[in-house]
Order: sequence, then C-alpha cells, then structure tokens
Amino acid sequence: MYDAMLGGEHNFAIDREALAAFTAIDPQVRTLARANRAFLQRAVRFLVGAGVRQFIDLGSGIPTQGNVHEVAQTASPGARVVYVDNDPVAVAHSASLLAGNPDAVIVDGDIRRPADILSSPQVRGLIDFDRPVAVLMVTILHFITPEEDPAGIVAAFRDALPEDGWLALTHATNQDRPDTAAAVGQLYRSWATSPVTARPRTEILSLFDGFGLVEPGLVHVPLWRPDPGEPVPDNPSEYWVYAGVGRKRP
Repeated sequence: MYDAMLGGEHNFAIDREALAAFTAIDPQVRTLARANRAFLQRAVRFLVGAGVRQFIDLGSGIPTQGNVHEVAQTASPGARVVYVDNDPVAVAHSASLLAGNPDAVIVDGDIRRPADILSSPQVRGLIDFDRPVAVLMVTILHFITPEEDPAGIVAAFRDALPEDGWLALTHATNQDRPDTAAAVGQLYRSWATSPVTARPRTEILSLFDGFGLVEPGLVHVPLWRPDPGEPVPDNPSEYWVYAGVGRKRP
C-alpha cells in the first residue's frame, strides 16, 4: 500500500483499492507518504554526513523508490545496510533487488523480537557494532500495540548500539487530527491484519529515551530539515506523522 502511495510498481490491485478508500477519507494520504519517504532520504544523508556508514532498517517493506541502500551508497560507496521485515513478499522482493550487492542484505525478522534480529548471522556478518550504526524505525512502531511494549523494543536496539549510535523514527499521531486518525485507523483495521496505534506527541517523544534529539527535534515530518528550496506547508499538522533523529547519549 505504501508503494502504491509513492507511485511505485511493487504493489497489487488490493493495495490500490485500499489506497482509494484511504484517499476518500484523507486526500492528503499520498502527500503524507511522499513526505515520510523524503524524510527517510534526508535522514540517511544527514547520518552519512555525521559519519554513519551502517544502517539497520526495521520494517523496511517491499522495495520502493529511493531505498536506504541507494541513498546511503550514493552518498558513501560501501555503506552497509541491513533491511528487516517479516513479510515473505517483502523479503523475497528485497532479496531479488539486493542480489549482487555485497553491502546490503535482507533479514527475515520481527521487530518485536530484537534479540533474534541482533543475533542473526546476516546482521552480525555485515554490521560492526564497534563502529557508528543507525537504526531506522520509519512508520513501523505504530504497528506495535501497547502490550507489545514499543518503548522496550526501542530500548533493546538502543542498548545494542555503540556509543556513536543513532535512531531515526517516524510515527503516526492521533493528536492533531484525532477524527481523521480514528477514521483512518478503523478503515486500516478493516483492510489489514496488523493493528495500528497512533500516539500523542509526548508518547512518541518518550521513545527517544536515551537519545539526544538533533535539531529541530521531534516535528511534523515535512519540517525535519527540509532541503533548500523545498516548500514548507502552511499547516504542518495536516501531516499527521512526527519525525525525529537522535544520537545515543553516553
């Protein structure tokens, strides 16, 4: 569905049907998805500029436009990327896409089991935890229920990171447009099996416990370090996703 929002080619008829239903509730959905993807790319470029050459992309999904390894390896050839997803279609597509790239792999893993991911041979074979590492949790934690402890999941990855470790995160919020968030959530549950839990800003901010946020902090997704000349929306709260990047505190 996300790929369909971005105008990609790795989606199915059922995804496009669902997207049409979502767009009927909020015509902003496509624009929001593109803003979220643009944040991911800006964040990766920022992190490369900060000295990061290793990335773990959790809940990476079906490959779509502007993948992490493409952005990172364009900015720094040889940058290493581990994608993680538990959807067999996403894993198969990713494996096909990454064939022949020695610096990028896909791991069949579930974010709710951090220890399994961190101990996997693919992660241990490609990621050196004695060097800077960034964990990317982009539009994934709102699929984690309160009972599954999203803060505990983030903490497990944080604790595995080296001193120069980073977290980039986006998360849907129910704070700015609660009626829209509720309607979208209800519709999503009718189409998909994964539950979705939008959260208020304070709760999303608490996920960065142990990290120091870089400027501009936790903001609506199009406001995080827009590229020069990139238009800034008049009403950022219409983009009901928060974004932030933090560096692990000593």
